[in-house]
Amino acid sequence: MTGLVTEDTPIRDASDVEAYARHCFTGSAGEQVGVELEFLVFDRTAPGSQVPLARIADAMPSLPGGSRVTFEPGGQLELSGPAGSLTEAIALLRTDVELTREALREAGLALAGVGLDPVRPARRQLRLPRYEAMAEFLDASYGALMMCSTASIQVNLDLGEKPSARWERAHLLGPVLVAAFANSSLRDGLPCGWMSGRQEVWENLDRTRTAPVPSTGDPADAWAEYLLDARLMLVREDSERYRPIRDGSTFRDWLASPTRPPTMADLAYHATTLFPPVRPRGWLEIRYLDAQHPANWPLCAAVTHALVMDDRAADTALAAAEPYAGMWHEAARCGLAAPRLRGAAETCFRAALEALPRLGAAPDLVREVAAFADRHVTTGRTPAVDLLELAQDPDRRLSAWLTEEGPA
Repeated sequence: MTGLVTEDTPIRDASDVEAYARHCFTGSAGEQVGVELEFLVFDRTAPGSQVPLARIADAMPSLPGGSRVTFEPGGQLELSGPAGSLTEAIALLRTDVELTREALREAGLALAGVGLDPVRPARRQLRLPRYEAMAEFLDASYGALMMCSTASIQVNLDLGEKPSARWERAHLLGPVLVAAFANSSLRDGLPCGWMSGRQEVWENLDRTRTAPVPSTGDPADAWAEYLLDARLMLVREDSERYRPIRDGSTFRDWLASPTRPPTMADLAYHATTLFPPVRPRGWLEIRYLDAQHPANWPLCAAVTHALVMDDRAADTALAAAEPYAGMWHEAARCGLAAPRLRGAAETCFRAALEALPRLGAAPDLVREVAAFADRHVTTGRTPAVDLLELAQDPDRRLSAWLTEEGPA
């Protein structure tokens, strides 16, 4: 999965934006998957304190699976595994996650797989120019939470021979998968009123860049309109300077402006500041999944992969999920407590369980998916319910849950 090539040539008009958008849907016709995992990192003896980035970086081991290590502005640790078949991608990244867990454990730290920091306030550690400009643009409250307190699983999928089909599937399945894997129901140690508080954060940011790309038939046309109508967040003036745009102007406005015309490089950079639930980049980025327990992320990636990539599974899943395709808000707020979403999720998980052996998934992984379905889907107990019960039960301490990395 390689990046898109851009040029520092001026954009003439909207047709150049349309050409760029169409290029975003040009990629491998294969079946590869790549997974990017974000984790919150806690001090085992002081879970309410922020862990300095340097302490995490110093504790990191060498990673034989080839995962790339990066950090989000609040110190969230991100491991981006190499792309491959479902079996290869999971095996390589699983090795790196387990080595990371053990190394951090020896350093007195713990990886927490949860979508929103349940106890600590948002504090930014990275002061890179991009993040300074981003912080100035975004809402002070929800912007800080997004940058510093959220964590996700991002599943990257090849476009296949019919990119529009996989694009449509990834969107139509979104609310059901958001509900099934909702895992961020606490903030400041208290219930936040959402099963996926992380999704609440995204809903309260600039919707020109976080709302789903509208379905209009041709996904490239829809993506081009989205790029044009999204507000400019910041303009990169050079490698060290980013200028936030505060006047509400869009990329379309910039095209019509008598000032310096935007270049293809400006457009490509603008696209990196847009965060819809599904984003095309020569592959599909599925961005709407809350982080999961470090032992459970493989099944989340496997279910998503199976339902989008396997035609038979997709047909079954979409028949169940499509009636609820617009229920992003209810999915995030209620999770599988919404009976319609729970019923659809049960059908989707059954379809995934049937597909995974066809896709070469190991028997252990199939059993993990089945166990998750039994515990969370059939019962309507999204992972977020475990967090709620910790906050409500005086005999179980949330701090102990965090420092032990939570129940698998």
